[in-house]
Order: sequence, then C-alpha cells, then structure tokens
Amino acid sequence: MNIGIFTDTFFPQISGVATSIKTMEKELTKRGHNVYIFTTSDPQADLVAEEGKVFRFSSIPFVFFPERRIAIAGTQKVAHLIKRLEIDVIHTHTEFSMGLIGKKMAKKFHLPVLHTYHTMYEDYLHYIGKGKLITQGVVQRLSRAFCESMDTVIVPTEKVQSSLRRYGVTNHIRIIPTGTEFKSFQADRFSKQEVAETKAQLGIAETDKVIVSIGRVAQEKGIDIIVRAFPSVLERVPNAKLLIVGDGPARKDLEELAFTEGVSKSVIFAGEQDWETIGRFYRLGQVFVSASTSETQGMTYIEAMASGIPVIAKADRSNEDLILDRQTGRRFTSDWELPAMVVDLLERPEVARELVSNAYQHIEKFSAEQFGASIEQLYSETCVNYGWTEERMYGRLDREYPMSNYVLSIPTEVLQKRDKKVRKYHE
Repeated sequence: MNIGIFTDTFFPQISGVATSIKTMEKELTKRGHNVYIFTTSDPQADLVAEEGKVFRFSSIPFVFFPERRIAIAGTQKVAHLIKRLEIDVIHTHTEFSMGLIGKKMAKKFHLPVLHTYHTMYEDYLHYIGKGKLITQGVVQRLSRAFCESMDTVIVPTEKVQSSLRRYGVTNHIRIIPTGTEFKSFQADRFSKQEVAETKAQLGIAETDKVIVSIGRVAQEKGIDIIVRAFPSVLERVPNAKLLIVGDGPARKDLEELAFTEGVSKSVIFAGEQDWETIGRFYRLGQVFVSASTSETQGMTYIEAMASGIPVIAKADRSNEDLILDRQTGRRFTSDWELPAMVVDLLERPEVARELVSNAYQHIEKFSAEQFGASIEQLYSETCVNYGWTEERMYGRLDREYPMSNYVLSIPTEVLQKRDKKVRKYHE
C-alpha cells in the first residue's frame, strides 16, 4: 500500500505528533508499505536523508505559535506527486494547512482519508489573543467540521473520543494509542559512562536525587506546579535536583519562578534535546513528574515507564488507564499532594522498584509493533469500506514531474522576510 501522511509537524521538530508519525512510518515500512510524508519546510531538515520519502512545502512560522509552521503553497505540486507515487490512502495529522491539502487531494482523487486528532485545542487558546480571539465554541465547530469530512477518525484515548462526541462528531472514531519503541529507552542503550558524562555536563552529582520533567516547556504543561512544590521536597531531601528537559515559551517565566521560590540552584533547565538521545535523560532520574492535564495520551509517561523510573502524574482522563495509583505509578488530584509523593518515592526505593516492575508489564499494549499493526488493520478496513481495489489506476501524468523532496513555490528571500516579520511580532 502507498500511504500519504499529511502533517504540519515532523522531525526535526520535537513534539508528540512528530514522534507518533515517525513511529508509524517505521512500523508500516517494516510491514511492507511505502510511506510518504508531506509536510512543511524546515531550515533544519536533512534533505539528503529524507530524499524520496519526505516532501516539504513552502511554509512560514505560525504567527501565534512560532515553533510550528504553516504551509503557504504547493497544492498543484502535491497533486502531481499523488499521481506519481500512486497514493492509495491519505492520513492527515493536522487540521490546518497540510491537513486541508490532504483532505482536498483525497476528494480530488477519490481516495479514502483518515485523520488522527492529536491536540486538545481548548487548552491552547491562550496563545491566540490571550484566549479572547477564538472561543471554545469556535474550536469545537472547526474540529467537528474537519472530522466529519473524514472516512475515519483516530484518537489515542477515550478522553479525546469523548471530547469529539461532545463537539458533535458523529462519524466513525477508532481508539488507537500511539506506540513507543521500548528499546530506545532501555537501560543497556546507554553506557554508565555516557550517563555519568551527561550528569557532569548538567552539574548533577552522583549522590543527587533527580526529579525529571520532559516535554514542551509551556503554560498548559503545568510545570509551574512542579517548581512550586520543589521547596517542600528540598526540605526533606536537600540533595534533590529538578531537571526540566525541553524548551518553549514558558521557560523564562519558570526560571524566574525558580528564583522567586528560592530553588534556582537546584533546578536545571537542560533545553531541547535530540530525539535520538532523549532516553539518556530519563536515565538520569529517580522519579518522573508531570502536572499536565492537556495531554491527549501522555507519551512521556510511557517513555518514563519504559526507562525504568516511577511516574507521578496529575490525575486526568488521558492517564487514568495507564497510571493506576499505587500499582503502576502515582496520581495526584490536588497540587499540595505532590511534594509528599515525590519524597516518598525518593526515600523508599523498594516502593519505586515495585511500581516500575508493574508499569513495565502494563505498557506492553503500547508497543510500536502493536501500534503499527492496529493502524495497518484500520487502513485495510477503511479501504475496503471505501471500495478501494488494487486494480485502481491513476491517469497519465500531464508531463514528467521531478521527484524533488523539497518543493519551493515561493522565492527563499520572500520566505525569509516573512520569517523575520513573525519573529518581530513576538519580540
């Protein structure tokens, strides 16, 4: 099967969406399918490594969310590529630019189209006019309109499914949790020397007790809750360190908060890290903590469990089936509960080890292999329901079309000017 993935977000951008797509691409390729990624341009992309598999289109940073990009041209060239690659099924991973293009191509070529709903946009409205420009009602209507135009909608958890039903989405929804490559986080992947060198670079002593938070450093992630809880942890465990791995718009505010709380010397901001080595940072910790309630699934929880460290998370519907309190991890409802939970796991390693053992067995159903098998099965079902047959053929191309993986429709100097305008807007 030739599969076209349409997304505004892909590596080298670091995000749960990019990770999910990469995992999907690898697993489907293993199963004998051809997977092609249609996405936005990125100055950091490795075009040589991507050639023939990833097709990038002219884009600019999204004005309200400059870490993400929006495609601004390329519909005609996508159509040529769809025919040239003989795409059988389209799978969109965004409701915006590339998602709209993918939806249009599916209609143009009469292809089955699936959509994965990754983001709870209601939790991100503060980025757009401080929540006053776009209301929850607008988000619900836009999400409903996009999802209703799909043959099938994929969601990672019941939380997202319930939200879409509340929005009024009536068509078929399938729950398929994003899978994780467990081997990327196993202890034997990184040597003791590598871990020791990383600790030394970050100023972490061998005797320090490390609490790890990994993910986008943003308001909706609730990292401020962890920082506010940390003084109470330090009172009981003076050699504790809080390691925050990731970057984002809230970093400066969190650095100031750490200073105000009097814990800045014990809080380490490691910044954004390459996906290939992120497993090493889980290995630095004795406890993983998240206070986010904006997750659709919470991939970092599964990664931490696969890394062999206990997880503490704020109670949310996205993690209720994953983190079973006192069995596979700890869940807190009120913020004041967090410090005692952290201290308990730091002071009682036997309890932490039991949680880790239970958690590792529990996450088997979240493997990358299971993820790939479930997606493949859904593709097959959707294609059959759509009436797709292997004999279906595309018409002849109007002309020979080059298979360039970097499709520029607008001069580079124009794009650079637009990038500068967006950056100036945020200064």
